[in-house]
Amino acid sequence: MMRIALAEAERAWNLGEVPVGAVVYHTSSGRVIASAGNARESRNDPSAHAEFSAMVEAARILGDWRLTGCSLVVTLEPCPMCAGLIVNSRIDRVIYGASDPKAGAVRTLLTIADDPRLNHRAEVVPGLAAGECGALLRAFFMQLRQRRS
Repeated sequence: MMRIALAEAERAWNLGEVPVGAVVYHTSSGRVIASAGNARESRNDPSAHAEFSAMVEAARILGDWRLTGCSLVVTLEPCPMCAGLIVNSRIDRVIYGASDPKAGAVRTLLTIADDPRLNHRAEVVPGLAAGECGALLRAFFMQLRQRRS
């Protein structure tokens, strides 16, 4: 699943987006329901984060806003907005690659996805292919800085 998320991240990069990709799949069968890459710039949509878009598309495909029985794989730790959607959509498990020291909301700065005070908690699995996910982001931002100088 992380390979699919990384492919989505690379597609996002090719569109000039921050290279983050995500996949929603059925936890038990492993069947992919939806995948997406970041699209904030191309859609002029502040909510078009990869995981947010993949969760919205999965709900549309399943015909239910509850994504119980589903897992989310994302190349970068979800932000507060996306972590809130994880809780509200009832995702079972979140697996992410690179930690986000500036906006990470499932482990690094906040622990929204499995906060016991909330009405739903998702299992959180950090660090899957973290090196590869982080390297992709670093390369993107290095290229961006070089273009600007």
